Amino acid sequence: MTGAAATRRHRFPTAILLTCVAIGVAGGVLLAPANWLSTVLVAVGSPVASMAIVGFWLLPAVVALRLLRRPGVGILVGVISGLVIVPFSGYGFMSIISNGSWALLAELPFLVTLWKFWPTWMHYVGALATGVIYPLTAWQFFDMGRTTLVAQVLFFVVTLASAAAAAALGILIADRLRRAGVGGRV
Repeated sequence: MTGAAATRRHRFPTAILLTCVAIGVAGGVLLAPANWLSTVLVAVGSPVASMAIVGFWLLPAVVALRLLRRPGVGILVGVISGLVIVPFSGYGFMSIISNGSWALLAELPFLVTLWKFWPTWMHYVGALATGVIYPLTAWQFFDMGRTTLVAQVLFFVVTLASAAAAAALGILIADRLRRAGVGGRV
């Protein structure tokens, strides 16, 4: 493969980029109020309730990955969603890193296979990874060690349920978009 052919192979066509922007902006519109709701839930000391909405952060990446089936589109959409919510978030530019991290969790199963396989169940593997990784990383922030065992278990269960629901909804949205003609051929 020549250098020019190799470079073209890894570029994102304009249609893919525009689709990512549309999904990212829609995700940002969804995440702006979810971000404030999460902030309120954290402020009132309700970590389990806060975990109930974590799936919103996965949703844009799942839609992009399912619809476009291309390496990096989940993370690109996550970063775009983060850019959209910067002016509406109390976290400022940290929103970009946060949203990119969530998108990475959704993209992780596909990354592990070097984006060679795109079965539906791999979206749920990403949700499972989120349901385990995020509660572990947020454990100290929410001071879960001081809560009851029931609250600790619910912390994981609710996160996993929210992530799985986001994966299911993202798959549904992407499949309907594809049937409507969005995303073209894979």
